[in-house]
Amino acid sequence: MSEEVLFAITKDKLDTGLRGFPVGYCTTSHVDPQKGLFYIGKPVDQLAEREPIEVIYLLYYGKEGNAQEVKEFAELIADRSFLHPEVIKAIYALPRKGHPMKLFSAAILLLGMYEAIGDYREDCINLIAKMPQLVACVINHHAGWGATPEPQPKIGYMENFAHMLKVPKADKKQLVQAFKLFNILHYDHGGGNLSTFVGKSVASGLADMYGSICSAMCALAGPRHGKANQDCLEFVIEVLDEVGEDATAEQVEKLIRHRLATNQLVFGFGHAVLRVEDPRATVQYDFVKKHYAKHPLVKIALHLRKEGSKVLAENPKISDPHPNVDAISGTMLTAAGFSYSEYYTVLFGLARSVGIAIQIVCDRMEARDGKGTPIVRPKYLYKPRG
Repeated sequence: MSEEVLFAITKDKLDTGLRGFPVGYCTTSHVDPQKGLFYIGKPVDQLAEREPIEVIYLLYYGKEGNAQEVKEFAELIADRSFLHPEVIKAIYALPRKGHPMKLFSAAILLLGMYEAIGDYREDCINLIAKMPQLVACVINHHAGWGATPEPQPKIGYMENFAHMLKVPKADKKQLVQAFKLFNILHYDHGGGNLSTFVGKSVASGLADMYGSICSAMCALAGPRHGKANQDCLEFVIEVLDEVGEDATAEQVEKLIRHRLATNQLVFGFGHAVLRVEDPRATVQYDFVKKHYAKHPLVKIALHLRKEGSKVLAENPKISDPHPNVDAISGTMLTAAGFSYSEYYTVLFGLARSVGIAIQIVCDRMEARDGKGTPIVRPKYLYKPRG
């Protein structure tokens, strides 16, 4: 989009969530309506099979790292990966009631109380390094799986996370494969998605990194944002229960048409920016077809992918009838052995906090020739109620 383009702010543009209005720059990622998500100019589907630490390096430094640079970065992350013992103790003292995103958000604030340095760059690195153990503690505690094993950060970023997560009867190798893919695909998504914008806005008031990321995770928790992956899996399960794993494409099409005719929701389709199938979804569809083609949920998800798009495309009011990333991510995680959908948004937060933290560093320490962006302060017009 040209910087010279001016946007006329008319009444019909008010109360629309700032949709489409440029408010700044994002230097880490962008979304092209026809090509999908890019990290530092690289299509995310071309990065999906990399090691997570390579992609984090790319986002943090804004360039590819050579083997030695990535090795040194991995060692830096590994050295900072251990939580203060009091943080772990405090997490396990938190209530287990309610959605785990609430516990996750509280845990981030606790982390900041014990470990904040007050330097955005250093706190960014520390947050990225410590987040796997933090999330493992949150999930293990909330699920009642007991004490979290000591970190082994030198085995790998997601390998360490899977090691600490006490998933009953899980095949750790399968979990690592799925967690790596899910993690990389969710690191960043431009500057205007709700959680990122909220985190950057809070940081604009000079809140520290941990308070800013906590606010971002509260934003992520909503069903219109991060919780959509949980809702989509529950939808796939509902369809499976109704038609069975051996259902034909025609049966799934009939179910979709019935749901639409009876004003029921069809989850996993459409995107605010994209006008094609989300490349992040495409990567995951390819992954489950390769590894879990016979899984009942995978069979249904693949039918929904084709029949849902076909039916929704018949409605001229729907600008994007294609699957988004949430349509398949929960099914992938379940097929890999992590069937606990209440934690999918927490896994989303584990990943997205990486991109948000890096964007906060850019906003606070690099934007406007190092002065940083000003405090977010949009204008609202007074309008009497009634």
